[in-house]
Amino acid sequence: MSDMRSAPRRRPLWGLFIAPVLLLIAAVAWSAFWFFAASQVDVQADAWRAREAKSGRVYDCARHSVAGFPFRLEVRCEDPSVSLFGQAARIPLMTAKLGEILVVAQVYDPKRLIAEFTGPAAISNGSDPASFAVNWRLGEASVYGLPVAPERGALVFDNPTIDRIDGANQVPLARADHVELHGRLAEGSPTDHPVIETALQIASGSIQGSHPLLAEPFNADIQTRLSGLKDFRPKPWPERFREIQAAGGHVEIVQSRIQQGELLAVASGTLSLTPNGNIDGELQMTVAGMEKVIPALGIDKMLDSGVPQSTLDRVAPGVKSQDLNNLFGALDRAIPGLGKVVKQNANAGVAASINALGKEAVLEGRKARTFPLRISDGAVVLGPFKVAQIPPLF
Repeated sequence: MSDMRSAPRRRPLWGLFIAPVLLLIAAVAWSAFWFFAASQVDVQADAWRAREAKSGRVYDCARHSVAGFPFRLEVRCEDPSVSLFGQAARIPLMTAKLGEILVVAQVYDPKRLIAEFTGPAAISNGSDPASFAVNWRLGEASVYGLPVAPERGALVFDNPTIDRIDGANQVPLARADHVELHGRLAEGSPTDHPVIETALQIASGSIQGSHPLLAEPFNADIQTRLSGLKDFRPKPWPERFREIQAAGGHVEIVQSRIQQGELLAVASGTLSLTPNGNIDGELQMTVAGMEKVIPALGIDKMLDSGVPQSTLDRVAPGVKSQDLNNLFGALDRAIPGLGKVVKQNANAGVAASINALGKEAVLEGRKARTFPLRISDGAVVLGPFKVAQIPPLF
């Protein structure tokens, strides 16, 4: 009997090509999908611009391109401009012109948009020449949600600068190392009484040409909740503020923390608007290092220079300049030099008066005082002292 051996069966070769063929089909289908999506960018952008134009926001782009294959859509806009128009207005309320905007969206996550801004930017009011020059090292924005109903967004800038344009010169107005602004829609919708929650973070910020305290670098972390808006339609700021006041709206300072050198302050409270456009409300503050702030108010310098009534009214309303100057003169006549000593120690007396207002507290391991900061019809009042006057908002 012969030994018979069966020959091995050969597997069909076509099975080896199944995976590559399927991968090729998937690649072709994905490519077709990407190019179709890219072709729809202009269609969707035009529809979005039309909706925004109806709300008074007009966007323009000198040149644009679409890239990012295979997983992203990158829309690059060169020489963009944004103009805000009020109702039935032919002249824009404000126009901003930038260098370039790059908007990126992942094909698999189209509800999330990320944008990068290239400066500088020029901002003008109406048809006037540019009033402000804005620049930054890095500028980014992110928005989540559908274009017709965004849910939340954020703006981030590194080393932003704002200068006021005065003829051929640029006057420094504001500086910072880093700024972040986050916002989300807490209630309502963009077209129906939105309630907005915001969080602002500023690192080493300063504002020139205002109060001396603001000229020194400070860090801020402020969380707010704004109610009283009717919609997001662009409006002149006075009209917007009137709308908030008429609706009984307000800004709730949920939490704030400000640090400037040895000064550390936290505050919370509610601010509203009076019928004549002034800010009104009260903040409950806890402050450590208040004695470092008093000299910046310049009380000793005011006393030494004769105390003009308009200046004195900012610090101690109700006190007459002539009466105070006569008092210092009488002190000098009684004991030469006594009036000068009193002037030089005025800051210490003010600090003691403010400390007497509140209660002892501990703030981040430091001794502090807790007291109310009242804003009455635009006047910022700290105990008996009027430290500032905020101009009406409309």
